[in-house]
Amino acid sequence: MRKHTSDTIQKTGLGAKASRRLSNAVVYVILVLITLIWLFPFFGIVLESFRVETPAQVSYLWPKEFGFDNYIRLFKETDFFRWFINTGIMGVCTAVFQTFFVLSMSYVLSRLRFKGRRGLMNFMLILGMFPGFLTMILIYKVFSDFGLTMNMAPVGLILVYCASSGMSYYVSKGFFDTIPKSLDEAARVDGATRFQVFHKLILPLSKPIVIYTVLMGFMAPWGDFMLASYLIHENSAGMNVAVGMFEWLSRTNVNLNYTMFCAAGVIVAIPVTAVFLALQKYYVEGVTGGAVKG
Repeated sequence: MRKHTSDTIQKTGLGAKASRRLSNAVVYVILVLITLIWLFPFFGIVLESFRVETPAQVSYLWPKEFGFDNYIRLFKETDFFRWFINTGIMGVCTAVFQTFFVLSMSYVLSRLRFKGRRGLMNFMLILGMFPGFLTMILIYKVFSDFGLTMNMAPVGLILVYCASSGMSYYVSKGFFDTIPKSLDEAARVDGATRFQVFHKLILPLSKPIVIYTVLMGFMAPWGDFMLASYLIHENSAGMNVAVGMFEWLSRTNVNLNYTMFCAAGVIVAIPVTAVFLALQKYYVEGVTGGAVKG
């Protein structure tokens, strides 16, 4: 009887293991399929960027002839390099200033208690829910009066990116909330100022959220088209890559510039992808750490 019971339990255990293996295999297959579907458009863009036989769209995926003609055209016949530099400068400046504003705002809201603090936090949260395009006409009017459109549009865009960054404080505030306040109090007892506590104690402990904020600030200008198209039009020196590349997709130009557009897309993706891959560890730590609500 005991032997029969033992055999039954062993068979049940083997059945459970087999079931888990089968379910894991199904999950892995689904994840692989999702990954392939997600990567397919990027793979197609890379192939199209090396296609030589015709610049227009075609019905087949694999090019009949490979070459660097589209990349050569990109730098010889267009102002893409200038657009790329403009966008890179905006990305670096936005990352620096936005990181300062966001982390300063987050630290103040995390550590200090003052009248109206809760109301201010709720107001900024609600304000951040409104679509950004609602303010575009007003932004264009103000920037036009101050000469921050067209050639000077990168300066105006940096101001917009940085001015609105303080409202995205919630993730970094959540991260600061996880750091014990006793560390601040001990440093204050030893004579440190608020700024010294923030600069020399809190920031070194907050490397993941600092890098997360820098990454978000750097990536924002590379994909901004809507606001940039309001401030930049025609062939001005202040164009970013999104607005400049969009000009190639008009009905009269799309067949001539399609493969060159794909080549530009590959180049634009390189800095953003490289930065993200290098810092993705800290990105995940920053997001998960900031998910803790204080």
